[in-house]
Amino acid sequence: MADPFPAVAESAARGEAAQLFADIRATVGVRVVNLVWRHLATMDGALPWAWAAVKPLYLAGVPDEATRRFRASMIVPRFEGLAGPQPRSVDDVLASYDHSNTVNLFALGALVAWLRGETATAGTPPCGPRLPAPDVTLPKLNSAEDVSPEVWALVLRLNAFGDKKQIILASMYRQLSGTPGFLALLESALSKAVDLDEAIAVNRAKASDMSRLVARAISAPPAPQAAQIERSVSAFVDHAIGKMITICRAIRQARGNLQ
Repeated sequence: MADPFPAVAESAARGEAAQLFADIRATVGVRVVNLVWRHLATMDGALPWAWAAVKPLYLAGVPDEATRRFRASMIVPRFEGLAGPQPRSVDDVLASYDHSNTVNLFALGALVAWLRGETATAGTPPCGPRLPAPDVTLPKLNSAEDVSPEVWALVLRLNAFGDKKQIILASMYRQLSGTPGFLALLESALSKAVDLDEAIAVNRAKASDMSRLVARAISAPPAPQAAQIERSVSAFVDHAIGKMITICRAIRQARGNLQ
């Protein structure tokens, strides 16, 4: 599949983009900058505006508290066949994406609601302590040329679960492509999961409602290229991140890694 979202690679970032990427890593508490931020860096003025709009939310723990409340009632499908020993990199990747995707979902979902003028009309976004980010080192974010055609085909098949449109290739599968044996087990588990699409849809709708409340905490000037920023960020919220928060959480539960 062709990627419709060009992005600035972290290794290629210079000047303001490099500084903002470093600030995002430090603030969110991750080792890798999410594709949505790297994509916004390709648009004049988009990255500094968007990051300035949502950084205060991260600092105040607003997305973290939304994550806690969301996880207390989210639907987690049951996956089979994923327990058992795997390279440490597997659980490191899962832990990192489980944290960053969910926290990012509420910050970015709030940004989309704010840009659309769909902020909740009442209520106070709750704050809370920051969730600790996993202190892990992630494997390489592989592309098609880094793995065999068979493994890349497996990555693409996995990406179809939970979102038939496949607008964005989920980075988690790319970072797990160095362990194709686990990806094969995952494909089997996803194909047998009951009500996966329904769980993703319910969780996505619940997160969208919560994001509209979080959006009340945003205070920002008018956005440059507002329509393009909204279109780009909403694609990540509604598709890649929107499905992966459920899938990744279910994988970690199946592996017995949730307390």
